[in-house]
Amino acid sequence: MKKLTFLLIFSLLLFTACKKDSVDATTTQTLQSSINDMASSLTTIEQIKFNEALYILKTFGVEAEGDVNELKALGQLINGKKVPQIMSLADQVAQRNGIEWASTAPPSLGEMNIFGDDKAKESDSNDVRANSLSIITQLSGDNGSGATAMQIIPRLVDNAGKPIAFTGAGLETTLEVFSNGVKLSTSKNLMQDNNFKGFNLRFSSLLASKIVDNKIDITVSVKTTSKTFKMSKIGLDVNPNALKVPEVPKIDSTMVVEDPSAVIDPNNPTGTTPATGTDPNATPATPKQPTADPKATVSKFLNNVSSQNLKAAFDASSNPSWGSYESFSNPTSGFGAVKNVNVKNITTNASNPNVASVNATYDVTDKNGKTTSLKATFGLKSVNGDWKISSYKINP
Repeated sequence: MKKLTFLLIFSLLLFTACKKDSVDATTTQTLQSSINDMASSLTTIEQIKFNEALYILKTFGVEAEGDVNELKALGQLINGKKVPQIMSLADQVAQRNGIEWASTAPPSLGEMNIFGDDKAKESDSNDVRANSLSIITQLSGDNGSGATAMQIIPRLVDNAGKPIAFTGAGLETTLEVFSNGVKLSTSKNLMQDNNFKGFNLRFSSLLASKIVDNKIDITVSVKTTSKTFKMSKIGLDVNPNALKVPEVPKIDSTMVVEDPSAVIDPNNPTGTTPATGTDPNATPATPKQPTADPKATVSKFLNNVSSQNLKAAFDASSNPSWGSYESFSNPTSGFGAVKNVNVKNITTNASNPNVASVNATYDVTDKNGKTTSLKATFGLKSVNGDWKISSYKINP
């Protein structure tokens, strides 16, 4: 009898020792098994909060499409972590996404199960009965030049279109923003009741070059236990002055370093390098010198940028800092964002047969109508008898 008792105790200790206290994300099966082991050592309330934390991380802490991919990404995120670390990470994700959830607060998200194998229960707070979804949009943040944001508020409604009452849910709510059929952004949040504040879409988060006719389309979906409600609004106006617009010329100028060869040495005004170890009787080859005025090259360059003949503008340069033609002509971070250039003045600052410096004053208007006045210095060098722009610097 004592021997049997000893074996039972030993088996129990062995079983307890095999239970995992940290996440094993080797496979989906080991992920679920290790999470179950960790949860079994918690109280009932702690288990609920642990499941809520995992749901927060799976829904908002990883970037993936579909439940399977979300689970894999979640496993990578929490692999090797213990319960306190997971709870702390969920607090950070909730705070970063503006979700009213905390690991130390009472349970608030209904029945949460990241593996999605639970059926609806009578007590399931996420089994919200509604007829459809409505969307309220409000412009906000007017700073004198128009609204800077749009508040998008979804509401679950009954057959009469009136908001229904519910509390204690954790309904995954997704906002997708489009323009001309192209998706611009995706945001997620949790609807815990029908006082949900919705989404605050800042126009500064939308790239102006992606917005067609200053209009966007939005789609909102709300996922309950038994059904996913979805609604779209088409052709919502946005304030073009508040959209994100890269200031291409200024950004470009910070990335370039003025070509030292564009600076004329007073002790060597021709810019030539004395020959060493050459035949004194040999006749030195005379390099082909440019015959055109260097400022004509700068003027032609600016005119080509203004007319969006960017290939010709790129061919007029030999500036490594501008990179490839694709980088030079990029519509969001290159000269492709320029709509018009109004040249006010061009003067040759210094010149010799090999290098030159040209100052230019001009206004740049981007494709969203914003105009910036610039003073720039172009460095040029002689390449096979033609002037090529070798450096570019924005002056204060």
